[in-house]
Amino acid sequence: MNNRVYITDNSKTTILIRLMVGAVFLSEGIQKFLFADTLGAGRFAKIGLPLPDFLGSFVGSFEIVCGTMVLTGLMIRLASIPLIVIMLVAIATTKAEILVDKGFWEMMHGSRTDWAMLLGSVFLLIKGSGSWSLDKLLMKNEK
Repeated sequence: MNNRVYITDNSKTTILIRLMVGAVFLSEGIQKFLFADTLGAGRFAKIGLPLPDFLGSFVGSFEIVCGTMVLTGLMIRLASIPLIVIMLVAIATTKAEILVDKGFWEMMHGSRTDWAMLLGSVFLLIKGSGSWSLDKLLMKNEK
């Protein structure tokens, strides 16, 4: 395997960002299936996205898989890319209307979790998974 996929540093604190990002995405992905009418396909239909049944399952599956990868620190750079895309789409499709209708501060208030997940995912893309991760274990085993 190409070690650039899982190369990381010795940071022991990156796990805090991984726990936050991974737990939120894993939880949200599971909820898209448990509460499809309000958080999955139903929500996607309400905001006007095409093929809401497909997209609800598609996005939920990515959130579960990538959230688990982030929690374990496995190929975190690859896992963070779909999560960044998910958050950019979420902000564009759900927060633009709030910005237009209610203003900047209401939009910022409503998007605080979105921004935290976006920036946490970008951090992990740049930084890697840190010391306590499967990526670090794979690096050690390859040497």
